[in-house]
Amino acid sequence: MRAGGRMRQNGRKTGAAFALCAVLAAAPWGARAADSTDHGATPTGNVTVAARFADMQPSGIVALPDGTVILGFPRSAQDHAGPRLARLTTHPDGRPDLTPYPDAATQDRLVSPLGMTLDTRGRIWIVDEGTVAGTPGPAKPALVMIDPTPGGAGVRIVPLHAPAIRPDSHVNDLRIDLTHGRAGLAFITDTSTADHPALIVVDLATGAAWRILDGDISTRPTPGFAMMVDGQMQRFDLAHPAMGQGGADGIAISPDSAVLYWQPLSGRRLYSAPTAILGNPHATPAALARAVRDEGETGVVDGMATAPDGSLYLTDLERHAILHRATDGTLSIVAHDPRLISPDGLALHGDTLWLTVGQWSRLPVFHNGQDRQERPWLVAQIRLP
Repeated sequence: MRAGGRMRQNGRKTGAAFALCAVLAAAPWGARAADSTDHGATPTGNVTVAARFADMQPSGIVALPDGTVILGFPRSAQDHAGPRLARLTTHPDGRPDLTPYPDAATQDRLVSPLGMTLDTRGRIWIVDEGTVAGTPGPAKPALVMIDPTPGGAGVRIVPLHAPAIRPDSHVNDLRIDLTHGRAGLAFITDTSTADHPALIVVDLATGAAWRILDGDISTRPTPGFAMMVDGQMQRFDLAHPAMGQGGADGIAISPDSAVLYWQPLSGRRLYSAPTAILGNPHATPAALARAVRDEGETGVVDGMATAPDGSLYLTDLERHAILHRATDGTLSIVAHDPRLISPDGLALHGDTLWLTVGQWSRLPVFHNGQDRQERPWLVAQIRLP
């Protein structure tokens, strides 16, 4: 290389060095990479709002075999003028169309439908709280069956009475077992507004009902239970509730109806027991307690749904999320989104999980009479892998 070429090359190197020095001089003192954040804080992106409601809260939900979605709108927390049970038709903008289900005449036979489920014959079962906000007098809970099949059994209502129902009972959710008893059994969670949670068993042939695991560790709130609600820590307080709280709440049943699962609302442990023992009216309290299995920790759970493979989907109130519990107990998060404020009812149809979002933790009763709910209430869809 000639001398002139070497000089030009050296000049380019010198210029580059000066440019680098200028950049370094202009950079802020102590510049570094951005601070690390929680990689799981970003919403999963698989939650879609299917419907929005400005004047009534959805809770119970079922998806019929043909994909039809039926919603329950309870009236125990706040009354409303809309249908109590309705078929949902959705629009892309989240505007819902509701058709009274199964018809307008049936609405007057329902008081406050809460938990809902389908049995293995495709019939809808509902636990009706039997109470309306602002109406004095004791609740009159009932078990409701609606048969949607042509020529089916129509509507059947089974009132629930003492001693299965206590003055402080709060019937919450239910599952149906058609493999035991002459016509099957219903298992209902009694969350209790005081300190008497239990499971309630109903013989579907006779309507007879009885309490089991009354006050058992598996149905009671966890002592000292605390959880985060809207960024604030709250502790279980029977006399001064600051959040939705209580005993046995979420409930699920295995695909073969052999095992029942349930979990207290104020707790993080899942429990199970064979339906053959739970549904035996002659089983002693000791035998029932021995049959219960502690399935381990999950989250703060309200609604549950069973997949065909026996795994469970669980709402997670603290994480605004939906959990998946595999049959071996492995937990994973399938969706989380800050809009899922107190996710409630779940219904699985194919690869879509439907859920109701009622903001129950923001009710005035938990905040010294201050209503912290922010309309609208939601029905959402989650696309599963």
